[in-house]
Amino acid sequence: MLSILNNISALSSRNQLSLTQASLSKTLLALSSGSRINSGADDAAGLAIADGLNANITALTQSSRNATDGVGQLQVADGALSQVTALLNRAITLATESSTGTVSDSQRTALNAEFTAIKTEIDTIGGKTTYNGQAIFGATSNLTVYMSDSSAAGTSSVSVTIGQVDSGHLGAVSLTGNDLSTATNAQTAIGNINSAIAAIANLRGTLGASSNQLQAASNVMQNQIQNLTAAEDGIRAADIGQETANLSKFTVLQQTGIAALQQSNQSQQAVLRLLQ
Repeated sequence: MLSILNNISALSSRNQLSLTQASLSKTLLALSSGSRINSGADDAAGLAIADGLNANITALTQSSRNATDGVGQLQVADGALSQVTALLNRAITLATESSTGTVSDSQRTALNAEFTAIKTEIDTIGGKTTYNGQAIFGATSNLTVYMSDSSAAGTSSVSVTIGQVDSGHLGAVSLTGNDLSTATNAQTAIGNINSAIAAIANLRGTLGASSNQLQAASNVMQNQIQNLTAAEDGIRAADIGQETANLSKFTVLQQTGIAALQQSNQSQQAVLRLLQ
């Protein structure tokens, strides 16, 4: 039926063209952003899951850095303790030499002077070794590395007690009262130095075990980050192949829709011919 009151075909063409234009805009946004979900309206459930995964990823990334920083601090501590061990080994040599009867008193004085210098250097190492501006070997020094995937169930920490290290605090051993001024004193010092070496070795073993634990935790978190990133990408990322196909489809539909709307508007002109 011909009518001049309403152009139904033009209204239908316009509505369909609006839908096509909306779909084309959505496709162009997906292609330009690389993301399938650009607003909550695109996929509300998917957006919630993807954002949750992203929170896990960011927390794990920082936690991995925390673990790596912890390993770095423990390595600095271990390096300092290796120097303490080297000094204690030299002290053993001096004490053993001073213990023998073929050494004169003046020579023992020189040996004792070097032994005193060794204790001073151990004090310097214990007091001056720092990491990120903080003393490593303080009276209450300990390291706590916090790791989390942003959830309560995925939270853990590794705590390491380092403690004070100086000539008076080598494990439970103190060398401050030892000297090499006599053979008897030197022989007494040997026992204490040996105990100090064992205590430092034990502390280094503890630090090494904790370092390995942190490195293993970092490796696990890196694996989690990889898998969670893949999962988030599967939800959020646009299928470029599909979106490219949609682009071609909606571009053609847009062109045909414009042509159809033009034809629908022209069809009204047929009414005028009846009046001629």
